[in-house]
Amino acid sequence: MLSLKKSLNILRKTDALLDGHFVLSSGLHSSKYIQCAKLLSFPHKAEKICKSLASKIKKKFKKFDLILSPAMGGIIIGYEIGKLLKKETIFCERVNGKFKLRRGFKIRKGSRVLIIEDVITTGKSSLECVKLIKNSQAKLVGFATIIDRSSKKSLKIKKNIVSHLKISVPTYRKNEVPNELKLIPISTPGSRYTK
Repeated sequence: MLSLKKSLNILRKTDALLDGHFVLSSGLHSSKYIQCAKLLSFPHKAEKICKSLASKIKKKFKKFDLILSPAMGGIIIGYEIGKLLKKETIFCERVNGKFKLRRGFKIRKGSRVLIIEDVITTGKSSLECVKLIKNSQAKLVGFATIIDRSSKKSLKIKKNIVSHLKISVPTYRKNEVPNELKLIPISTPGSRYTK
């Protein structure tokens, strides 16, 4: 397994973990921003993290047939874990705001499905994927992610999460931002920024 120190070093070197003052896609403010796409844009650096996560998945989820990842963030990590664990891997994408299976992808009835994402914060995207699994009359075995940055308050998923790293990142409503964070210029780096 890759140590916390080495993992954080890789995330910082690839700019997947940034320090500053950020407004997240939820509209909340934070002193840290996580963008795993930056990590995955350096496959040779991401490889150790992917292998570590694959090892944890093998220990936690003994049997599953299929990996389902939400587009966009989950596609690459789903593919990498699927390659390491020799599992069929598909993705869902938004059509008119809702996740759908396209491109001929199917979830077979009765199959056991693992949802893989790059980062889980609230679990909203993962729970949308669960609906596709249920509609296909298949079984959810659990969730896996490179980074679990959820809090007990924010997470809508209650069990069966495996992550390479659990990072606690405080978030604040606009009227609750601490003074030291107010002094830093605001960035809005997310792909789904909400006004």
